[in-house]
Amino acid sequence: MIRLVIVALTIVLFLILSIPVLIIEWIIGKFNPRARDISSLRIIQGVFRLIFWETGSHLTVIGEENIPKDETVLYVGNHRSYFDVVTAYSRCPDLTGFVAKDNLEKIPLLSNWMRRLYCLFLNRTDIRQGLKTILKGVEQMKAGISMCIYPEGTRNHQDELLPFKEGSLKMAEKTGAPIIPMAICHSDDIFENHMPWIRPANVILEYGKPIYPKELSKEERKFLGAYTRDVITEMYQKNK
Repeated sequence: MIRLVIVALTIVLFLILSIPVLIIEWIIGKFNPRARDISSLRIIQGVFRLIFWETGSHLTVIGEENIPKDETVLYVGNHRSYFDVVTAYSRCPDLTGFVAKDNLEKIPLLSNWMRRLYCLFLNRTDIRQGLKTILKGVEQMKAGISMCIYPEGTRNHQDELLPFKEGSLKMAEKTGAPIIPMAICHSDDIFENHMPWIRPANVILEYGKPIYPKELSKEERKFLGAYTRDVITEMYQKNK
């Protein structure tokens, strides 16, 4: 109970106290957009690391050297917990936007920070709007901003990954950017497996080798989601 209260207070206090920070960042952006973007990224990464520490959990990271440091990438991962984003985003070496469900866009201040960090809000029931969101992600990647998406479409607590939505991998196909497969294990042991309590967990995050769509066979490119899912499944089964 204490950990839940501490984490909740951290989130609420940060959102409230960050109002002047958002204003300062806006001013900085008028003169140096890159400095503003990196500053915003590091601020949120620091808050996420604090939140993860408050849960008492331990994180093991495998294969981080597989993330290219000099090019835009599409992070693709399985999705087990709210803490997947907390865990993964704190490791991003450069600007990265997440594709999130559109109901988060309605939360004041949180949505402001998400937009500041190039996150996109996906309407999973409207195909046309969903396509527009993916195309916006393509534009951002062409502008040098990495993206992250969870193609299962929802949090999944089963041992078997849900089918990946093929359209979600279009950002890599359209830009030629490498896909960085991410397999995360035990993140749901922090919260989802015993809601409403937060408990320490041993979380494992593994990054696979980059997948370059253009280097795959025609059949593999046709079912790029399934191919990437198989890669992530192999890592997940090894670490679970």
